[in-house]
Amino acid sequence: MELKEDAGNMKLIEPTLELESEFFAMVKEFKDEGRDIIDGIGSIDLENFKESIKQAEKHAKGLELPEGWVPASTYWLICQNRIVGTCNLRHELNDFLREFGGHVGYAARPSERKKGFGTLMLRLLLEKAQGLGIERLLATCDDNNIASARVIEKNGGKFADKVQTEYSEKLTRRYWIELANGE
Repeated sequence: MELKEDAGNMKLIEPTLELESEFFAMVKEFKDEGRDIIDGIGSIDLENFKESIKQAEKHAKGLELPEGWVPASTYWLICQNRIVGTCNLRHELNDFLREFGGHVGYAARPSERKKGFGTLMLRLLLEKAQGLGIERLLATCDDNNIASARVIEKNGGKFADKVQTEYSEKLTRRYWIELANGE
């Protein structure tokens, strides 16, 4: 599936029970390469999928948040009922997110990488952020994650700094993206 051909068929949707098997197929791809998809998965508990879908809806509304969490929306990037990526938009920043996680997390399905889906997911998340009234969005990535840095830069990210935090052994790059909110 190439982005250029299918961009018009692609959209962000909220997690849904109807795509449970598709979601777990994507998770399996990540596990097969020895990786986790926490950045884009949001609050979806792999052990209790059905309840997690309901919880994700509550978290997007700022309800029943675990301590230290902020309201956040989880989305899947789909094309013809195939999940090609997953992403998360935090509606505000706390101290942890300001240092390490930023407003967004996204992960392209391993079999769908290098096709522009990361760039598309972030662009669509920026539109969602504008709709929430976020004027300045923080995006972060590991210092050695050149692909993610390019995705952020393609979406208007301006490099701010590199920080070493207590949350990661790696250096974290931080970028700010100015959003136009109808002004």
